[in-house]
Amino acid sequence: MKQLPNDIAPYSGEDLRRRASGILLPTDEVKQVAMAGPVRYSDLSLNPELGPARQDVDTRAAAVLVPIIERAPEATILLTERTRHLSAHAGQIAFPGGKMDESDAEPMQTALREAREEIGLDSSLVRPIGFLDTYQTVTNFRVAPLVALVSPEIELVLDASEVADAFEVPLRFLMSQENHHIHSLNYEGRERFYYAMPYGDRYIWGATAGILHNLYEWLYS
Repeated sequence: MKQLPNDIAPYSGEDLRRRASGILLPTDEVKQVAMAGPVRYSDLSLNPELGPARQDVDTRAAAVLVPIIERAPEATILLTERTRHLSAHAGQIAFPGGKMDESDAEPMQTALREAREEIGLDSSLVRPIGFLDTYQTVTNFRVAPLVALVSPEIELVLDASEVADAFEVPLRFLMSQENHHIHSLNYEGRERFYYAMPYGDRYIWGATAGILHNLYEWLYS
């Protein structure tokens, strides 16, 4: 774990920014992997017997925003609950984000655009820090997670067709290893393991929990 000056409050936005300095990936390094190429992290990462994420399928490039709200004294992470009628990941806890449009020049543009469309997040209140490694879902999305600091002065406007709710979870909770559980389910006749981070009546799991675990491993382990 990176050693930080004593005057930086633990789990603050500045604490995270200092930890991420020189560690998170720049846009140009992420762009090509998000479009094509091998990925290191996927929904199958905890299931090595099932093999790596397939590279021979028609994957779709996507990006999400990992919004670190600069609350004082400790930051939070903003998450959404997807509506239950969506075709993919319906009803699940997620980051703001979605697939790349042809008009998107790179994953950062996708993440900021989707956050604007889904929850009304003003891009001027967002300070991008860098990307985590691309994450591939079992639904064959290649997700580029953009970590960013966000002003607490946000006023969200949810797109009711995609987002049922938005809520914040303390960064300390999500970046504490004891809250990173491994659960399982039956998937295509076999037991599949995945990360889960239950928080009150919220069940954070799957790709969202996997990306949060990657953030923990990169910056807090």
